[in-house]
Amino acid sequence: MALLARTASLSLFCRALSDRDCGLPSACCTYSLPSLPPHSYNNPAFPVFRGLGAHGKPQRRNKFFGSGCSFQRRKCFGSWKKAYSSVRCTLTDTATWKNTQVVDLKDILFEHDACGVGFIASLKSEPSHELIEDALTALGCMEHRGGCSADNDSGDGAGLMTRIPWELFNSWFKEQGLAAPDAGTTGVGMVFLPKDENLQVAAKSAIHEIFTKEGLEILGWRRVPVSEAVVGHYAKITMPSIQQIFVKVTGEKTIEDVERELYVSRRLVERAAESEAWGDDLRYSTNTTPRWPLAQPMRFLGHNGEINTIQGNLNWMRSRETSLKSSVWHGREEELRPFGNPTASDSANLDMAAELLMRSGRSPEETLMILVPEAYKNHPTLTIKYPEVIDFYEYYKGQMEAWDGPALLLFSDGRTVGACLDRNGLRPARFWRTKDDILYVASEVGVLGIDDAKVISKGRLGPGMMISVNLETGELFENTEVKKRVALSNPYRKWLDETSRALAKARFEASLSFESDKLLKFQQAFGYSSEDIQLVIESMASQGKEPTFCMGDDAPHAVLSQKSHLLYDYFKQRFAQVTNPAIDPLREGLVMSLEVNIGKRENLLEVGPSNAAQVRLSSPVLNEGELENLREDSALNCVTLPVFFDIRKHIEGSLAKALRELCRAADEAVRAGSQLLILSDRTNELEPTRPAIPILLAVGAVHHHLIQNGLRMRVSIVADTAQCFSTHHFACLVGYGASAVCPYLALETCRQWRLSTKSVNLMKNGKIPTVTIEQAQQNFCKAVKAGLLKILSKMGISLLTSYCGAQIFEIYGLGKDVVDTAFRGSVSLINGLTLDELGRECVSFWVKAFSEDTAKRLENFGFIQFRQGGEYHGNNPEMSKLLHKAVRERNESAYAVYQQHLATRPVNVLRDLLEFRSEKQPIPLSKVEPANKIVERFCTGGMSLGAISRETHEVIAVAMNRLGGKSNSGEGGEDPIRWRHLTDVVDGYSPTLPHLKGLQNGDTATSAIKQVASGRFGVTPTFLANAKQLEIKIAQGAKPGEGGQLPGKKVSSYIAVLRNSKPGVPLISPPPHHDIYSIEDLAQLIFDLHQVNPKAKVSVKLVSEAGIGTVASGVAKANADIIQISGHDGGTGASPISSIKHAGGPWELGLTESHQALLRNGLRERVVLRVDGGFKSGVDVLIAAAMGADEYGFGSVAMIATGCIMARICHTNNCPVGVASQREELRARFPGVPNDLVNYFLYVAEEVRGILAELGYEKLDDVIGRTELLQPRKVPLMKTQHLDLSYMLSSAGLPKWSSTKIRQQEVHNNGPVLDDTILVDPKVAEAIAEEKVVKKTVKIFNVDRATCGRIAGVIAKKYGDTGFAGQLDITFVGSAGQSFGCFLTPGMNIRLVGEANDYVGKGMAGGELVIVPADTAGFVPEEATIAGNTCLYGATGGQFFARGKAGERFAVRNSLAEAVVEGTGDHCCEYMTGGCVISLGKVGRNVGAGMTGGLAYFLDEDDTFVPKVNKEIVKLQRVLAPAGQLQLKRLIRAHTEKTGSAKGNEVLLSWEKFLPQFWQLVPPSEEDTPEANYSYDQPIQELVAQST
Repeated sequence: MALLARTASLSLFCRALSDRDCGLPSACCTYSLPSLPPHSYNNPAFPVFRGLGAHGKPQRRNKFFGSGCSFQRRKCFGSWKKAYSSVRCTLTDTATWKNTQVVDLKDILFEHDACGVGFIASLKSEPSHELIEDALTALGCMEHRGGCSADNDSGDGAGLMTRIPWELFNSWFKEQGLAAPDAGTTGVGMVFLPKDENLQVAAKSAIHEIFTKEGLEILGWRRVPVSEAVVGHYAKITMPSIQQIFVKVTGEKTIEDVERELYVSRRLVERAAESEAWGDDLRYSTNTTPRWPLAQPMRFLGHNGEINTIQGNLNWMRSRETSLKSSVWHGREEELRPFGNPTASDSANLDMAAELLMRSGRSPEETLMILVPEAYKNHPTLTIKYPEVIDFYEYYKGQMEAWDGPALLLFSDGRTVGACLDRNGLRPARFWRTKDDILYVASEVGVLGIDDAKVISKGRLGPGMMISVNLETGELFENTEVKKRVALSNPYRKWLDETSRALAKARFEASLSFESDKLLKFQQAFGYSSEDIQLVIESMASQGKEPTFCMGDDAPHAVLSQKSHLLYDYFKQRFAQVTNPAIDPLREGLVMSLEVNIGKRENLLEVGPSNAAQVRLSSPVLNEGELENLREDSALNCVTLPVFFDIRKHIEGSLAKALRELCRAADEAVRAGSQLLILSDRTNELEPTRPAIPILLAVGAVHHHLIQNGLRMRVSIVADTAQCFSTHHFACLVGYGASAVCPYLALETCRQWRLSTKSVNLMKNGKIPTVTIEQAQQNFCKAVKAGLLKILSKMGISLLTSYCGAQIFEIYGLGKDVVDTAFRGSVSLINGLTLDELGRECVSFWVKAFSEDTAKRLENFGFIQFRQGGEYHGNNPEMSKLLHKAVRERNESAYAVYQQHLATRPVNVLRDLLEFRSEKQPIPLSKVEPANKIVERFCTGGMSLGAISRETHEVIAVAMNRLGGKSNSGEGGEDPIRWRHLTDVVDGYSPTLPHLKGLQNGDTATSAIKQVASGRFGVTPTFLANAKQLEIKIAQGAKPGEGGQLPGKKVSSYIAVLRNSKPGVPLISPPPHHDIYSIEDLAQLIFDLHQVNPKAKVSVKLVSEAGIGTVASGVAKANADIIQISGHDGGTGASPISSIKHAGGPWELGLTESHQALLRNGLRERVVLRVDGGFKSGVDVLIAAAMGADEYGFGSVAMIATGCIMARICHTNNCPVGVASQREELRARFPGVPNDLVNYFLYVAEEVRGILAELGYEKLDDVIGRTELLQPRKVPLMKTQHLDLSYMLSSAGLPKWSSTKIRQQEVHNNGPVLDDTILVDPKVAEAIAEEKVVKKTVKIFNVDRATCGRIAGVIAKKYGDTGFAGQLDITFVGSAGQSFGCFLTPGMNIRLVGEANDYVGKGMAGGELVIVPADTAGFVPEEATIAGNTCLYGATGGQFFARGKAGERFAVRNSLAEAVVEGTGDHCCEYMTGGCVISLGKVGRNVGAGMTGGLAYFLDEDDTFVPKVNKEIVKLQRVLAPAGQLQLKRLIRAHTEKTGSAKGNEVLLSWEKFLPQFWQLVPPSEEDTPEANYSYDQPIQELVAQST
């Protein structure tokens, strides 16, 4: 329940792309309804109690985006005032939590959202209908941030919130012959009722009964007037009956008491709904399936974003239910439970948590600071000026895990309205204030046509910042004012000093604890292999970082393997893609923390010193001494519980019995007052009949048992274990409830390694770094911590406290009894091992320690590297040899042997458990479509030039072009010489490509698919304009959620030129978050690419994981042409081992889910589905086709066909056959020719034809999506017979179109765009065609996105990146939409008079881009924000000047552009590899992170700049070099001339004064340049010439 604004001086609005965030507007205004898909439900049989309010509390609507049909949808959203003549009090989601345990991940997977939001508030508290009209206008101008259903008409939801319109209601009461209600004691509830009359009567009756018991007087029901004419087809099918109920509250003394009574009443109705027929189907909605009953509540919050930690947040809210008490509830807390709803969206659940805190007495600002804390650690401003704010955050750190994720949050309780941004600051949030004291906050500027002369200030919210307005006094408070006031409300520092304590650090053990024989026995018993020791533990101990490997994971899933596996191997880490972003632990680690508190968590609703009585740990990784220090903390009352099970009688039932006993002991210990449980498998001697329970199983079982019994908040769990040595192991333990881990056997292994004779000799000889025994253990722990940060970051989580207990994993191969015992709520789609079977697997390790046959050294299981007798690998030497023989000799019988090898291999992937069946009779092969039609559906993987050699890359491209298939450029650009068709080939050789052999005239080495990845390496306008398809790489199978990496030794001069970087300097791509961190931003990038090359289809590459169907549907709505589903087994040139082995899922499941989700939502015909991951044969192709794929990708096998021998040393640059090396002498050994790959694909196509003929089908079109052609194959598995393949074999029907028709449809377009209008101007067309000069002035609005991109594409296609000699001088006036000036080419001089949103100058390669405010502006330009976030992303040239400030991540991955701005947000110059950036104003934190090239200059007038610099790579120095001074002055002079900058003019006039105040950032690659090196010997005349 929530109350609406007491004044009409406030209006909150939102544009949603989906899910329940489709609330309706309120007050005397009209609004557009949310829309719904066809399968939501017909005639909904439930009332959804949308809210109950009195007095009017401002709320608003929010979130999600995914366009796909934005220009068509104008008819859906364009007629706001035709829509509804209605009022609405508030929306609220049902808080029905049917699962009495923890939340189920399956309920959460389908919740993704984002959109544009904002509020308008009068600081004078003057009611005005103009605010409502402005809010509706703003919503219309953010239409492109919303989603659209398959009918291209039904939007995914939008609306606004304002006060309760009592005057309107009074008129209705008068019409009914009733007395006007007392606004002070009357509540209004918005209810969605079933259309079925009988169910509606039942629902109303139940509501009446509850309200009567609560003492509420029911005044009447009002049927809300609606206009169905504006409702889309799908929305109309499922539209409920929308009614309002009026109630009178008596007996309450204050407004707060009235509101609490209404809150309790609403909660009682929601609880009643779960057991009634009219309460059915309250499950979920998504960005693809928004539902009426699941509209976002907007009681207190409006949320544009994604809560990545939602599962953990809900589990912990469930856990703390018994401890949450407050005197304001008079003992009625039980009636408020549960505090959360897993079937509701993340926004709804965050709103519920905020509502509970605010109803319990917290202010909105304090509530948001508790739930969404900023990154306060090492914050220069807070540390120096506002230490009390840090104390506040420290106090609550151990009580409430952060609700973490990219979020712009608007909040209000009726008296206060405000906005805040999450700690990462990815979401845009701009605000402006006018002379008449109206404050506007919105996701974009330009949503209202306000004269700049009326605007007195403009700004933006940065990461973690907050703005707040007191609606009663009209006071406006900015960030630090708000937080300081909240932080001073209680003596948090005093309480922390009194009761909180840090865990005392302990030195690492300096001596051995085990004899070598005993160590070996323990390692064997706990499942270690020699690979684990050598490749993981020893590498981490030596190098201090996680080991890197290559090629991907081609070993069987643990459940399919014939080898015993540790329990951890059944778990795959989840990762962020599209709907929420991964974050960057390497360059943006300042927002991350591994800190954790140990001890009881007290009542969150009460404030006092006891809440701080916890022990603070800097990380969850403990050594033996630190564990002992925890044991000795008397306040914790620590209890150690051994974790072993007894198999003396039998294995059956023994593990389950031991777990029950362990949970019982944990329960007793907690009830007896223990605040710390140590689960330990430590023992002096191993006992043959007493194996250890897998520590992950023990931790999970105890964690869930304590949650179920309401005890979890009283105690922390620490694992003291031998069975934990990799980063994945630590992540699993923390993810399932452990607060800390002591890996005692891993530490002992580090000690033994350091003292071994082999290690000592290697150190003496300089083969490995010299480390002490303590340093070896420190290095191991350091590597674990860095690995944990990476694992958290790939899911977009910043804090370990939010990851703990969040269960952000998927399970492959564990049965229901295992999952229900210890991992409840996790997804395990294929079922698998029972507890008894798991017990047997544990024992199989344990007995090795006691066998007389046990070797004197550890076994090598071969899980990572292939070895004879070890684990089976799909890409093995025998397979490679057979394939080489077949393709090089063009020998069909040899290919048949290769096929037989694959057919008889051990079960390796899920599809090996399937076989074909058909009720049709076989047909002659001659009737089957020819091979040349089939190969058109084939493509190769996105292997970058750099990761593989030029020879390999080009041979693959030539072969695919011959076939009519498609090769993929991968990340890194492409040499334009490859776009030529060869005409100079003699005897297989061409002077154009002299390093290749086996060429033919007519060949071309261009990659049909050109990749756009997060690093933007090589992405220029010409690169884009010459593509047939453009692929956006969101994720990679071998390392989803992470950016790419290219070791420095592989960055040759040639590679550096293509990537606009420096030779020998390692290249690390950021994770995919800068401009693809949400559906709406992915949609913008798709829009950008369609803009620059309207003839190229745009594909989006995803990696399989549970919930990918929701993501795929959002991507389809975002207007993608192709969706690629990659399996976890994709290859890579370099990746951490844990990422290769433990992230991502099998494509069989991801493809099935995506295909079916797209079908159910009517979106399947919009997109081509492509799949890749471990493809080797025609059988793989046919299985993928039956599961719904249209096209098929081949990666590693294509390299093998061209000569790869699977040496698996790609990351070392030492490939023995030159396939994956940049060393010229090794590249000379490359054996491949295009025909080898041509032969392979023709063999695969013929194999497909043969299977089609056997099945009785003539073409692939006939079998795509027909899962009935598949059936389980009778094959015995070693570990279990309990696998469930039904999900892969399920069907959702067939698309309306054939696969061929889907593939041949036209490229999706952007609809009418401003660029088209400019291009049809005869003068502009003439200037481009004849390279002339033209000048033009154009009006621009925020809905005009990617402006100039299409013009740039036309020029680039005709002239390349540098060949245009004409000049386009175009001035735009107004507010530019996203991606203004993207992909500019030389000769384009663009000027904007006004302001811009995010992504200005994205990918610009030349020209000039100038942004200035209007001459009449009422604000100080140098103090205002004029451009949004992530400007100049991936720029490769040109100049940018802005008279004003830019947002976060300015010039990220800039490689050649020059820019001058007057201030920026955080992360300026991040990942920069070239160019020059100058800031004449203040900047945010983390400047220069990952900056490996280029120079930057920052004016530091108040000596605050130095602490803001990330000094990991760059060094700071004053501008002493004459060339540097000239460069600085030249650009400032140009900036001043072009923008009229007052600040620039001041600097130039007082040059001698300001020059010493500039800092110069210099990466190592620039240290010897004349601009950075004072001693550089160059005549001053040359410098002057260069500067001019």
